[in-house]
Amino acid sequence: MAVGEKIPNYITLGNLFSGTVAAIFAVEGDFKTAGIFVLVGIIFDFFDGFVARLLNVSGELGKQLDSLADMVTSGVVPGIIMFKLIQNNLIADNLFEEKTAQILDVQLIGLILTLAACYRLARFNLDTRQTESFIGLPTPAMCLFVVSLPLIQMETDIEFVKDLISNNYFLIALTWFLSFLMNVEMHLFSLKFKDYSFKNNYVKYAFLLASVLLMFTLNFLAVPLIIILYIILSVVKKRFL
Repeated sequence: MAVGEKIPNYITLGNLFSGTVAAIFAVEGDFKTAGIFVLVGIIFDFFDGFVARLLNVSGELGKQLDSLADMVTSGVVPGIIMFKLIQNNLIADNLFEEKTAQILDVQLIGLILTLAACYRLARFNLDTRQTESFIGLPTPAMCLFVVSLPLIQMETDIEFVKDLISNNYFLIALTWFLSFLMNVEMHLFSLKFKDYSFKNNYVKYAFLLASVLLMFTLNFLAVPLIIILYIILSVVKKRFL
């Protein structure tokens, strides 16, 4: 294998390294640092494919490495963060010792995200329909949604939003819903560009512009709203455009 063919794989390993470090900080409850490393990992995840297309190299090894790295960064880390969020709520409500005495601790439900992400990634590797679009919510999108929750909880002044994230019934329902979205037969557009013409990419450009505006105005709260907007635009595009 030529050196040029290895470069995308090295970038993919950067994703894996970032995800592993993020997992360590997530276990320790340092959600901000975990979020930074998740973001770095997702950037690596984007650029490994970009560089592979730029160098016109591809292969089965790169495909498998990509999914294995995503499994850590966008599968294990959000599962740990949801686990910690549910656990923290139990501690805050003085229910932690009571719940941990049960055979199945309720915070383990958060790890369903990890299982669902693994199942989605395995299906993605075998599904030839997902070369230009996605079927089901991509794992990085799910990951960003979950990683943003503790950051929103720390930063926002909106009590309703804080109360939602502090409610384990909401977090458990969200865990199941995101797990469902990752594996449902729902077509979502990809942000890969074949060309940069407005005519062929106006939905993508509209989404990117709206995302930037939301990030500048709402900070971390923008992240779940951007994911929701992505889903809505994808459904509208598929049905009407």
